Amino acid sequence: MFKWKKHLRVVNPHTGLPSKTEQVLRNLHVTWQLTVLEKSKKQSFLDVSWFMFFESSVTLCWSGGFPDLQHMSALQLFGVRRIALSCTGLKQPAQRSLMVNVDMATVYKSSGHVGQDRLVELKLLQPGVIVGIWKDQCAVAFVMFCLHFHKLLERSTQGSSVCHFVEPVGKPRVDDIDPEYGLHGYFLHIALHNSKCRIMSESFSKLFCRKSELCDGLMQLTAISRNRLSAHTPLSGSIAFPWRCEALCGTVQDCCFMTLTLLDEFNLPVWCVSSAVCLKADESGYTDYNYEGDYFLIHYTDEDGQVKINLVHDGEQQIHTVVGLVVYIATSKINSHFGTNY
Repeated sequence: MFKWKKHLRVVNPHTGLPSKTEQVLRNLHVTWQLTVLEKSKKQSFLDVSWFMFFESSVTLCWSGGFPDLQHMSALQLFGVRRIALSCTGLKQPAQRSLMVNVDMATVYKSSGHVGQDRLVELKLLQPGVIVGIWKDQCAVAFVMFCLHFHKLLERSTQGSSVCHFVEPVGKPRVDDIDPEYGLHGYFLHIALHNSKCRIMSESFSKLFCRKSELCDGLMQLTAISRNRLSAHTPLSGSIAFPWRCEALCGTVQDCCFMTLTLLDEFNLPVWCVSSAVCLKADESGYTDYNYEGDYFLIHYTDEDGQVKINLVHDGEQQIHTVVGLVVYIATSKINSHFGTNY
């Protein structure tokens, strides 16, 4: 493990993350397994049906073999490292590391609606965890996870069968000289993708927020300004979520995965997110006379911050263009990370 961790020191300048994460995981024979716990105490162990690596995340999918939704009590995601043996005919031992535990009894009631097509409805159980439900049946078609690359090797291998890997907490770097310490020098990489292909992948450096601009307990970092036309970015594909389950397949429109990485001026992660997001009509009333089309918004929020992506859809060319991208970080998170008191 020490030898392979050295390979993770090579950083991709576009994402700010280790560039050899996929290679290291494959060379260590790491895979993932889903455990389905039922209310009757029965357990099912499902190997991943397929997975897809992207620049800053990996998408995992399980399809088939699920009990009825009302019988499920929990979903547990494990990283599994197979130990290669020189003897043939012996079953390979495996080291299991608990990564995600989803309590279906409480989470499903508060799950968010992501989208639907004529066959399935998508529910977001928690950031990065989607369940596809067959319409009018309440039966599970598939379960999909999107895992951010940050500490993915450690999370997949260094937990135990009953507890997660816990990242060591470092001491905040204190700077008494800089009056706006912790408010500048940020690097942002953001990607939109679905289960098959990349839709957007952009990086932004030297992002900042003045102390006078802190508002409502949030620090605002503007990556793409609506007023700067040259920074507006057309998407390379449509915002849609293709899926497949055994012999059936489909596409849910207006939803995809978002993977966000925010690094500080020391290239240390401040906020890392992988989650499904939805495209909704922008009801703010904003109009940009440089474009003709409909206005949309992708809005993600959790306890650490928010992401707002403003888009315009050109109906004639069928292209979405990002005309605004703003990341908001909770000042409490900044204070914890830097030892400041904003």
